[in-house]
Amino acid sequence: MDSLSVDHLIGIKDLTTNDIELIFKTADAFKQVINRPIKKVPSLRDITIANLFFENSTRTRLSFELAEKRLSADTVNFSAASSSVKKGETLIDTVNNILSMKVDMVVMRHPNPGAAKFLSERINATVINAGDGTHEHPTQALLDAYSIRERLGEVKGKKVVIVGDILHSRVALSNIFCLQKLGAEVMVCGPTTLVPRYIHELGVKVEHNLQRALEWCDVANMLRIQLERQEIKYFPSLREYSMQYGLNKEILDNLSKEIVVMHPGPINRGVEITSDVADSVQSIILPQVENGVAIRMAAIYLLASKIKRE
Repeated sequence: MDSLSVDHLIGIKDLTTNDIELIFKTADAFKQVINRPIKKVPSLRDITIANLFFENSTRTRLSFELAEKRLSADTVNFSAASSSVKKGETLIDTVNNILSMKVDMVVMRHPNPGAAKFLSERINATVINAGDGTHEHPTQALLDAYSIRERLGEVKGKKVVIVGDILHSRVALSNIFCLQKLGAEVMVCGPTTLVPRYIHELGVKVEHNLQRALEWCDVANMLRIQLERQEIKYFPSLREYSMQYGLNKEILDNLSKEIVVMHPGPINRGVEITSDVADSVQSIILPQVENGVAIRMAAIYLLASKIKRE
């Protein structure tokens, strides 16, 4: 069997193009599984996975839990809000206590950038990063690129614009790395205050006018404004942001070509995207959610197969 070049999934930066293609190929097979009447395979019956969420999450957590159950893995779910972390316990102590229960793999979301890498270097278990602060969110980028491939046939040569809160978005960073590795052209678009100054160094185009960005692209990935990560105001009001950078059906219909619309969720309907766009035929928001389970099944399965061989 082909295998990944990495032992942990910390970030897209660490993956080769072959790794990404292998994850996609494996996800193709699992997509057939999750569309069957019996949606389970016994592949990981002897693997135990701990889901550690130190930050609120609904979609990512449910997607990982579902992926693990579809693979017949045993799971332990941990939420920091109701744990001893509130009593001052360190990350390493928390995780080691969980590992002493003989856990093989840890899926972790953490508010601090670098937390997943820090953990992978200190514990004897495979680590999957489910989002670390404003740094990376590798499985989201993989499912986004996979969804583009599914709708447009391939990612190579496609023009993708990522619109919105680039500054606070781990999705944007992971998407840039993933799309570039697969040969797409990437542009970011948003208010000057929400586009990092160093972004040019990543080889992406920068555009502050939404109309021009949409005319350029084949795919628009509309990001949520992350108010929970903003300590200061980066724009006057949500209404003003929406007027400048919100995507509505009128804008979409007046473009000179048909584009694909994506959103990593959760959607702030009426802010970055209106309901009639989110629910339109050009939107692949629901396929993204379905593909998330297949991609996470593929990543878990490929990493677990390395555990078994050791």
